[in-house]
Amino acid sequence: MDAAGLRPLPLPDDDTRPFWEGCRQHELRMQRCAACGAFRFTPRPLCPKCRSADSGWVPVSGRGTIASRVVVHPPVLPGFADRVPLPVVLVELEEDPALRLVGNVLDAPPDEIEIGRAVQVAFEELTPEITLPQWRLTEPGSQETRGTRQ
Repeated sequence: MDAAGLRPLPLPDDDTRPFWEGCRQHELRMQRCAACGAFRFTPRPLCPKCRSADSGWVPVSGRGTIASRVVVHPPVLPGFADRVPLPVVLVELEEDPALRLVGNVLDAPPDEIEIGRAVQVAFEELTPEITLPQWRLTEPGSQETRGTRQ
């Protein structure tokens, strides 16, 4: 839960800690196979393409395209009540269309959030330990490589 005790927070573990540490530093990092170069998210011990156990974490651009969207309306958990209507998107990252992340779109009315729109990661600091990757609408071809601060 967040400082107010209402919003659920992720619980980093040994497998996801590099991802969350990157977010805290406003850098989107993905696990990448050292053998075949395939990205993967969520983190796992073996590459789903070549079965190698050798991997590392690398920064990615944070640019992507909205592949799916939904707008959440009440009733919602109490920690989200002040955020509805809440746009939630599934984003395909430009490095690999199979590399997808879910998040909220910040600072955009729900009617502007369309499938196919370009987005850039933006980081929302919830606590000193937890920073979430979220999204902002951008123009296609935007060259921003690190997320913006919330």
